[in-house]
Amino acid sequence: MSTLTYPEAIGVGLLQGVTELFPVSSLGHSILLPALVGGKLGKDLDMTADGSSYLAALVALHLATALALVVFFRRDWVRVVSGLVSSIRYRRIETRDEKLTWLLIISTIPVGIAGLVLEKALRHALGKPVPAAVFLAVNGLVLLGAERLKRGGNGRRRAGHAAPVDEPGVDPAIASDNRLTKLSFLQGAFIGSAQILALFPGISRSGVTMSAGILRGLHHEDAARFSFLLATPVILAASILKVPELFKPENSSVLGPVAAGSVAAFVAGYISVRFLTKYFETRSLTPFAIYCFLAGAGSAVYLSL
Repeated sequence: MSTLTYPEAIGVGLLQGVTELFPVSSLGHSILLPALVGGKLGKDLDMTADGSSYLAALVALHLATALALVVFFRRDWVRVVSGLVSSIRYRRIETRDEKLTWLLIISTIPVGIAGLVLEKALRHALGKPVPAAVFLAVNGLVLLGAERLKRGGNGRRRAGHAAPVDEPGVDPAIASDNRLTKLSFLQGAFIGSAQILALFPGISRSGVTMSAGILRGLHHEDAARFSFLLATPVILAASILKVPELFKPENSSVLGPVAAGSVAAFVAGYISVRFLTKYFETRSLTPFAIYCFLAGAGSAVYLSL
């Protein structure tokens, strides 16, 4: 039976923390890189192999990344919880925090249902290197398509898509929430439903939700923020449901490496979200689109030879 070493777990943790938040698909990279490297790494990090502890380890690493998001957006989640309490107490959806709370809840429901029904089947059917490579290339096309549609297909931004200007003296996070709560619940559900595509290995959760947000008129900065807020409860819920697998007797040997990998995933995730929230204030998805298409197409060709 393959096992997981400390260096492998830390390396995968760093990979998970970065690729979960960058729009390049963490699951796709977690499948592809071991297959491309091969050797002992390819054996130890093969989630389809009998007795593999790799999938159980990825669960814990996802949880660590979600905790990094909670820490980074801690003030936002305090406002969300406050909005939920006041909304239930007074039976209303009137304030900014109340609207944002229900926008997140409604936007999360579709992927929650789809995940329970489809996740296991899709992972077993498509959690192999070649399908992951193909979907990574598709992910690149999705990101590029969102950019082209937003720019009207000619490289110029459409009217109404200029970068937002924060109000003087207003916390940028509050200003962003003000813009996000202008979305209707139907628009929020559309953006949240895009996360369903991330059940296909190689499709990025953050990438498709950002693309959907951009298509609904959000600027990159707000689309990224909404994407990260949406991802947090989904990743936390999925991880918590699967964490008990780590404590099965057959996985006892990987608990130490997984703990080390989780620390690496948390640090990498925190640094990544801090970088990306600044990056998308002025930049686009295009570099990630090009990378995903080239990496996916190239890997598919190489692995098919």
